[in-house]
Amino acid sequence: MRGRVRRRTAGLGLRTRLVAAFLLVAAISALTTAALTYREARSAILKQSQDTAVASMRDALDNRPVSLPYTRPQLSEVCRELARPAKPHPWAVFAEYGSLRASSGNIPTSTVITDELRAAAHEAPRAVFQRVVKDGTPYLTFAMPAVMDHNGRRVTTGLVFYGVMALSTEQTTIDAMVVAARDGALPGLAIAVVPALLAARSVLRPVRDLRRAAREIGEGHLDTRIEVKGRDELAELARTFNETAVALEASVSELRQAEARARRFAADVSHELRTPLAGMLAVTEVLDEDAARYDPDTASALRLVSSETDKLAHLVDDLMEISRFDARAAELHTDEVDMAETIRKTLERRHWEDRVETDVPPGLRARLDPRRFDVVLANLVGNALRHGGTPVRIRVFAEADPDGPRLLTEVADSGPGIAPEVLPHIFDRFYKADAARTRSAGSGLGLAITLENVRLHGGTIRAANGPRGGAVFTVEMPWEAQG
Repeated sequence: MRGRVRRRTAGLGLRTRLVAAFLLVAAISALTTAALTYREARSAILKQSQDTAVASMRDALDNRPVSLPYTRPQLSEVCRELARPAKPHPWAVFAEYGSLRASSGNIPTSTVITDELRAAAHEAPRAVFQRVVKDGTPYLTFAMPAVMDHNGRRVTTGLVFYGVMALSTEQTTIDAMVVAARDGALPGLAIAVVPALLAARSVLRPVRDLRRAAREIGEGHLDTRIEVKGRDELAELARTFNETAVALEASVSELRQAEARARRFAADVSHELRTPLAGMLAVTEVLDEDAARYDPDTASALRLVSSETDKLAHLVDDLMEISRFDARAAELHTDEVDMAETIRKTLERRHWEDRVETDVPPGLRARLDPRRFDVVLANLVGNALRHGGTPVRIRVFAEADPDGPRLLTEVADSGPGIAPEVLPHIFDRFYKADAARTRSAGSGLGLAITLENVRLHGGTIRAANGPRGGAVFTVEMPWEAQG
């Protein structure tokens, strides 16, 4: 339950939460103030009525001496006389003297007076009071024992007068206060929305600026900065962001310069090597043809030189290709091709048709760059033949996608598969799974070039191990690559 509440709260916008928090504080403050004001005003109103009534009753008793004993008619007359000067509202008087009972008769006093009030009145010769509600009407009841002087002392006579005053007027005033507080709270909260929105705006403006600046930096605009206003925590955050952006811009600039220098160096070296390598290849080709005329050691040396020169030429070609990708100079030249025919030509060109099985639906056509797809397929199949096991299988099929149909090409071998620790690095440049194969025929750039060619088509490539062993490379490209 707590997790759902947190997720629901997190789904609300920051503006909504700020305004809600502001209104909540305003509502709590208003309710607390109203409750305290109501309590104090209610106590003041009731205390004033209570004090006035008790004082009025005391004055009336003090001005009328007690002359015992009383008969019932006499006691009733005394009650009526005490009720006449009632303040602040008319009240009734009820008297008890032993078993004798009498009242002024204008309020049903006997049903309002409680046993607690009677007990308190008989305990001490002083005025006591109590507020009660009878049939929905609030009453103030107070009791005053009649006393008389005896040998200089004030002693109780056993006669107790009870005053009963309806508090309907006071209750009406209190109810009016509650209604006024309630009716004033809603407009007050509505008005509080204005400063809440202003406060939320003052807080959210720097946050929006920070979000916009972070997005622009993520898009590559490293010169983005935030205007710093004020000296509060948000201004300090903006200042820190600007300092971080400056440091990031300097670091990225240095990295870009170093990367550009490295790319230029690789491209220049590769370019400069091509001319002497062309001459070397021509010479080694002649020497290789005439190797049979020399003694075995010389012939073996000539063939080794020819083989290594050929590897060096392929390495230079791969470096030139990688340099073009790094310089964003590689381009697609797409054409609509028959997939079965394209794959057949790739295999025939390298004399692999007897070692590779194909599964391509007849008539399957796609739009791609034939030369670059040839490089992708040749690298994957050559890698499978060198490091996997025969037979190597090529499967091509189409797959539906919300963004348009996709062309999938799978190249699987029957070898031991790819070690789990190798899979994350399989497309890294110059990476070789076996450190002992540093003299292998591959340059370590074949799969990296394959990855770049697939990306140039707008596709993806992934490597995995098949369920029955062997490595499986899956190339996924749009059905119609955009050149």
